[in-house]
Amino acid sequence: MKKRSIMVLGVGFVLFALTGSVQAQWTYPNLLVTAEQVEQNLAKPDWVVVDCRKLEDYAKGHIPGAISFGKNCKEALRDATSRVFPSAAKYESLLGKAGIGNNTHVVFYGELKSKTMDDSSVAFWLFEYLGHTDKAHVLNGGLEAWKKGNHKLDTQPTIKPAATYKVNFAKNRIATTEEILKIARGQVKGVQLIDSRNKKEYAGEDIRSVRGGRIPNCTLNVPHEDTYDQEKDPATGKDKSTGVLSYERVAKAYEKLDKGKRSIAYCQTGSRSTLT
Repeated sequence: MKKRSIMVLGVGFVLFALTGSVQAQWTYPNLLVTAEQVEQNLAKPDWVVVDCRKLEDYAKGHIPGAISFGKNCKEALRDATSRVFPSAAKYESLLGKAGIGNNTHVVFYGELKSKTMDDSSVAFWLFEYLGHTDKAHVLNGGLEAWKKGNHKLDTQPTIKPAATYKVNFAKNRIATTEEILKIARGQVKGVQLIDSRNKKEYAGEDIRSVRGGRIPNCTLNVPHEDTYDQEKDPATGKDKSTGVLSYERVAKAYEKLDKGKRSIAYCQTGSRSTLT
């Protein structure tokens, strides 16, 4: 299998590549880390853990040694519209001041409670776009997984020594508007388009934009939250997300796709599809 299947930004972004059978394991297992792995690497100088929540949530309790960008990751790493990226110089300044260098392993985490799980996947995807391949990670299960492991929280902020960061944009992580239009018009074949929104948005019943519906020639609709493992809510009896990504569930969700084809995910603002 060639180096990671290309998964990029359409109206949104993409994250993981899978192997074929449900019995197999992740093709790139180091993208997801456990709470235990985070704890083992916290003290290493070439590892930085980033709390992707709002600063006030970070101040109330975070993983010891974790840093904050001063706001949630979606706002810190993109402009106010949540769709456009700052210049390379701005990323280099932000990340250098945060103590992140090109050889730094960076672990991002969000939280189900504060609805910031996709902040961690946005940050992960952006780091892949910045060229930080193989050293960007997501804490599987988020802060809840850390707490379930009886790991301690800290309220003292962490400031890392400044570092030098140089951006090397991976342009193949992005699908331009022009490419998406060609797919929609049937002018480009052999590209898989994945809609990460909920089923009502996909059907045009839940309208959050100028018009309802989906991009023509869309290959598959897999709501982003459906890829998380589910558990029964004792209060309602309904399924609720655990924030955990397991191979079996994710592979099942995308089993109809061809892993050898270019795959583009999109959603409404380019956040939910980063999980895809």
